[in-house]
Amino acid sequence: MDWFTAPAYWTGRLVFQRALAGVYLVAFLAALFQFRALIGSRGMLPVPEYVRLVPFRRAPSLFQVRYCDGLFAGCAVLGAVGAAALAAGVGDLVPLGCAMALWALLWVLYLSIVNVGQTWYAFGWESLLLEVGFLAVFLGNARVGPPVLVLWLLRWVLFRVEFGAGLIKMRGDPCWRKLTCLDHHHETQPMPGPLSWFFHHLPKPVHRVECAANHVTQLVVPVLLFTPQPVASIAAGAVVATQLWLVLSGNFAWLNWITITVALSAVDFTALTGPPPAAASRAAPLWYVVLVCAVTALVLVLSRHPVRNMISRRQVMNRSFDSLHLVNTYGAFGTVGRVRDEVVVEGTADEVPRADGDWREYGFKGKPTELRRMPRQFAPYHLRLDWLMWFAALSPGYARDWFGPFVERLLTGDRDTLRLLRHNPFPDAPPVFVRARLYRYRFTTWRELRETGAWWHRTLLREYLPPTRLAEPGPVRSRGD
Repeated sequence: MDWFTAPAYWTGRLVFQRALAGVYLVAFLAALFQFRALIGSRGMLPVPEYVRLVPFRRAPSLFQVRYCDGLFAGCAVLGAVGAAALAAGVGDLVPLGCAMALWALLWVLYLSIVNVGQTWYAFGWESLLLEVGFLAVFLGNARVGPPVLVLWLLRWVLFRVEFGAGLIKMRGDPCWRKLTCLDHHHETQPMPGPLSWFFHHLPKPVHRVECAANHVTQLVVPVLLFTPQPVASIAAGAVVATQLWLVLSGNFAWLNWITITVALSAVDFTALTGPPPAAASRAAPLWYVVLVCAVTALVLVLSRHPVRNMISRRQVMNRSFDSLHLVNTYGAFGTVGRVRDEVVVEGTADEVPRADGDWREYGFKGKPTELRRMPRQFAPYHLRLDWLMWFAALSPGYARDWFGPFVERLLTGDRDTLRLLRHNPFPDAPPVFVRARLYRYRFTTWRELRETGAWWHRTLLREYLPPTRLAEPGPVRSRGD
């Protein structure tokens, strides 16, 4: 069946599978290290309470059958071990069916996590990992040549990621059409990286070039993915280059890395590696051919919803149209903030919460708080609390379900919650009161950085949460407020 395999993509498949396994590894480790405080039995949004309210058909998950923290941790560890094994090449050392089972195991485990993760897992890159991970199950191993149908489906995913993001920008904020969005974006993005300050201070003409290049990469280049080689490889290379630029300019969890991973599957590496091995032309088993054809048909049928969304004037970003996250719609930053607000959380051991009392700030790992602390690089690791704090600053509505439980856990000195933070100002005993205030942050100028050593400047806007303590019927107003 010469039509079924594409031997020229032997190396591309290998690179794709190793890279995807690496992304899976990061995702499972992030789940393992953060779940107890976020969705554990005593977490801010506990899984047991969620699964009692949401039926299996809406959120299929192993944890719908049974949940305990030990089981969740075991699944995350099993996923991490399986991902590490596939990244090391174990999938090519076992029979085809076993390799497919390994990839399917990772998909089932991570689907089970995402479907009970609630708002902590409501990010586009979660669905993207699941969609790409599902296709990886059917991509084969060294026992068979790369199936051309699955390779085309991966390009279809990449097209929707890029083209959808390009459309949402052109339909959304006028600054994308005026090429001015990047005058603000590097400063106001959810979690700036160590180079974001420098990107922000690039000359405005460079920002215009950035915007224009982004439009070309997202609205023109994706179409070229479906053209013959070497044009398709050049198009994929352009996507990779753009994503690496985004990696340098900010922290977007594994969104950029999985996009790069999918793009590499479209590259013909034979010019670099020479002809593929003889195994690349080996005939595929009939059961495998039938299964791949059936999956292709399924994906095409399910694609009708994302296509309708893309052509709609009321296009939405990052939505799954089925509970298995098989075919989704993507997009990012249809609107770009012009200012950056941050919620700063403070505690005090004072029995009377005076406005001028001894209030001490909690430090976060990724989100800006301390003015002299240079932003750090965390991606592809995902700091879920830090990201949700960015949304909380946009509107209290985004934090309605979890911010109160978060404050409660600070007041009780919950160790799992404190592990999510960089700095706990109350190492010996929890505070008596916790409050939150909203500040307007901006990057300092070159002169301010030289004179003060501060990367950020901030101005107090208003109270976000009044001083609150345990065992009170309501928040307590501080004296002098």
